[in-house]
Amino acid sequence: MSSEPKGIYDIEVRTISGETTTLAPYQGHVLLIVNTASACGLTPHYAGMQHLYSEYKNQGFSVLGFPCNQFAEQEPGSEEEIKTFCETNYQVTFPLFAKIDVNGAQAHPLYRYLREHTPDPYDTGDIEWNFVKFLVDREGAIVKRYGARTEPADIESDIRDLLARPAAKRKA
Repeated sequence: MSSEPKGIYDIEVRTISGETTTLAPYQGHVLLIVNTASACGLTPHYAGMQHLYSEYKNQGFSVLGFPCNQFAEQEPGSEEEIKTFCETNYQVTFPLFAKIDVNGAQAHPLYRYLREHTPDPYDTGDIEWNFVKFLVDREGAIVKRYGARTEPADIESDIRDLLARPAAKRKA
């Protein structure tokens, strides 16, 4: 695999269960990609993200959660502990992935890609905290970046707008 992915769907990720995959299964979906943490004051965002997922998953929407321990070590657990915490406390059913770094030399390629391809005026540099949210359209373009404190409910109208747009016709 080349160091620079052609697009978001080419990026290799590891599921919370340890399987290596890419984001290709989410082609054609509207995505909300979020760096998460289980011991953060913003952890209740899980409930709002789960609500959005439950409400719109049948319309081609998904939330993708990427645990990160870079901010005040607020995600110290193992992948199994994170998964259990999310399922038990917030009934999370949206896809969770293995713990990653989102900033610095060890930043995961997905987060490097998200930061490098976020359009102005939403490109605000490094991830500032847990629960920064990236909204991605059905073609894999980053539409918007929301700050950590943005409540999931405040993104719902943007999600509905993207879901209402027809997917671009792909050339054969």
